[in-house]
Amino acid sequence: MEDDMFSGIGDPTQVETKVAQKLHKNFIQVQSILDQNRLLINEINQNQESKAPVNLTRNVGLIRELNNNIRRVVDLYADLSTSFAKSTDASSEADSAGTTLRSEGRGGQKRLRPG
Repeated sequence: MEDDMFSGIGDPTQVETKVAQKLHKNFIQVQSILDQNRLLINEINQNQESKAPVNLTRNVGLIRELNNNIRRVVDLYADLSTSFAKSTDASSEADSAGTTLRSEGRGGQKRLRPG
């Protein structure tokens, strides 16, 4: 899905804009999940303090939900890391292409000379 995010983009500014948008979107999602986790943890603590069997049983489901949320946060951060790495590669390639054009005075890639 996100693998094609940077394909065909030669303008580093476009790459930076897309990365910034993705970072913003993912950080909003992460913050939302973390806010939800805070509420879950508070409820789990209250249930634990009450020591009522019904509340302790409910904690099992709440802890599962908390664990799933943590997995989602990890996945979002992994996705961010991958996207950032790809953007850095795309930006480096664009910078290299621009340097090649300026240094050789023509398009294309530098030729390696034997010897």
